[in-house]
Amino acid sequence: MGEVSVIRTNSVDTIIDIPVVIIGGGGTGLCAALAVRDAGVDVVVIERDSQPMGTTSMSTGLIPGAGSKIQRAKDIDDSPELFAKDIAGKAKGLVDAALVAHLAAESGPTIDWLVDKHGLDLSLVEGFTYPGHSALRMHGMPSRSGGELMGALASACEDAGVDILTNSLVDTIYVNNDDRVIAVAATHPDGATDVIGCEALILACCGFAGNQAMVRELIPELEHATFHGHPGNKGHAIAWGKELGAAMADLSAYQGHAGLAAGYGIPILWPLITEGGIQVNRAGQRFANEAAGYSEQAVEVLKQDGHVAWSIYDEQRHEIMKQFDDYQQAMSAGCLHSADSLTELAAKIGVDATGLEASIAETHELIASGERDQFGRSFAGKAPLSAPFYAVKVTGALFHTQGGLEVDQHARVRKASGGIMPNLYAGGGAARGISGPGADGYMAGNGLLTATTLGRLAGEHAASLVRDKAN
Repeated sequence: MGEVSVIRTNSVDTIIDIPVVIIGGGGTGLCAALAVRDAGVDVVVIERDSQPMGTTSMSTGLIPGAGSKIQRAKDIDDSPELFAKDIAGKAKGLVDAALVAHLAAESGPTIDWLVDKHGLDLSLVEGFTYPGHSALRMHGMPSRSGGELMGALASACEDAGVDILTNSLVDTIYVNNDDRVIAVAATHPDGATDVIGCEALILACCGFAGNQAMVRELIPELEHATFHGHPGNKGHAIAWGKELGAAMADLSAYQGHAGLAAGYGIPILWPLITEGGIQVNRAGQRFANEAAGYSEQAVEVLKQDGHVAWSIYDEQRHEIMKQFDDYQQAMSAGCLHSADSLTELAAKIGVDATGLEASIAETHELIASGERDQFGRSFAGKAPLSAPFYAVKVTGALFHTQGGLEVDQHARVRKASGGIMPNLYAGGGAARGISGPGADGYMAGNGLLTATTLGRLAGEHAASLVRDKAN
């Protein structure tokens, strides 16, 4: 990571002044920008890449929302209260309960806003629920891909008149003696720097998963994990926060993933596991409760011989997975293996056949008995795995971090000494998430919930701040 800095000064020469500046053009930044423009306030998004992508582009693009119009049209029994209970339950209560309740309450309105106001073609993911969720509440684009979601957000920003300054890396922010941000410095590939004045600054610049030194210091258990995230995850928000005296929390929290196709870098998503698939090691043996969650399972995979495992499933689960763009890529890449018998499959993938057959036989027994296994997993109500069988070799990955700057219900950054920074906001990977302090608190969609909803809330409040000052 290049050096970032905070310069204390009460005045600075600027090339231009824009009411609201947003650092980072991922899901958080573009949602914030749309909210600012909805209020009729000028905004610029400063993005390091040649086009806005961010961590969101590498996700499935699934946004959880409780009480959305889409849910209600399908008579889904859900509520913000149930959603907040699910979030807190997955994180064992180690969350900012007030913020969780607020985000859960605002999640449905965020979905409705994206659909009704900005024309995103979101629909409900049906047929299964992710670990920790008590209802069908995941909303995604037709291909179920983050790339399609980012394309739709970028198109909406263009329609809304959002200015996006690409190929520009912000390394310096200017703050006056009242802790008010007054400008940022953006450096271009040719080395030229523009200083842009602002009345409010929104940090939407990811977490620190791509900063090896910070990961080694704060999340040492992921020493052997493959980083599968946006390269912009360099910890800029954390570095600025430290210099500004911002409150920070849960810096050991992260979203891991136990299903990154080894050698291919393609995520093999978790419905194949939650619907009855399993993971085994080279001995053909299961080693953990796979269904507890793909984030915490990543460390369990990394503990196995060679830091790899094999996800084992069948034709029924294969058909479920076809709706996901990532899985279509995996099919095209040739990283999936299939066979008409477990003996043949074991030979193809290089695991012990006796162990694999015993592992599958055990799941059949658990389905019949309804009992839980030694790891606490239940297979009750699932269809037994049957030929033809499928397998994919996977490793544990680090997708993004979940800790960061503490924010209030408007996404304003809190001070470590108490109080609120006067015009600094954060969302998505730059902000403290809602997953608690580790990996096991991460629930599918937590990242995009804080990206989209905190982004929207930050944009709305920043625009209000600008309008109030003008009046």
